[in-house]
Amino acid sequence: MSLAIIIRRMKSEDIALIYDGLSPHDVSKPIEYIEHCWRENVENKRLTLLAFHDNDFAGWGHIVYTSHYPYFAENHIPEIQNLDVISTLRKRGIGNVLIEALEAEVFARFDTIGIGFGLYASYGTAQRLYAKRGYIPDGRGIMYDNLPVVPGDQVRVDDELTLYLTKSK
Repeated sequence: MSLAIIIRRMKSEDIALIYDGLSPHDVSKPIEYIEHCWRENVENKRLTLLAFHDNDFAGWGHIVYTSHYPYFAENHIPEIQNLDVISTLRKRGIGNVLIEALEAEVFARFDTIGIGFGLYASYGTAQRLYAKRGYIPDGRGIMYDNLPVVPGDQVRVDDELTLYLTKSK
């Protein structure tokens, strides 16, 4: 029997729900960040969608309409950010349903969507999901803190070492 996955937009009263839902897991976020996300939703700078699995909070994802990544910003490509599914609820299709809903929101207004991810093993599941959904590298190589890594550079392998991908309608 398959349990229902429900996706809906964030509401102001969800701040505590998100904080409490993410806190015990590897995707925890500071309350200030969650409040910041809500403010950006109100200002139409961001869209945050929440995922529920069998009526329990399961994760969230965001569309940021003006990316910090210069190529996306210059080309008006909205970026998916912080697609987080609670670790105990992974491998149930929640991330796929959530990204599908985020894409639908973007493709209603834009022709292209972007996403970036880290290059170490913790991002492996996300890397595979994006490839399966048709995302391709943007052709600009790897970035560190949104700046190109050039041959010979030494960079730290952390969350700032990223590869950016795009998908078009």
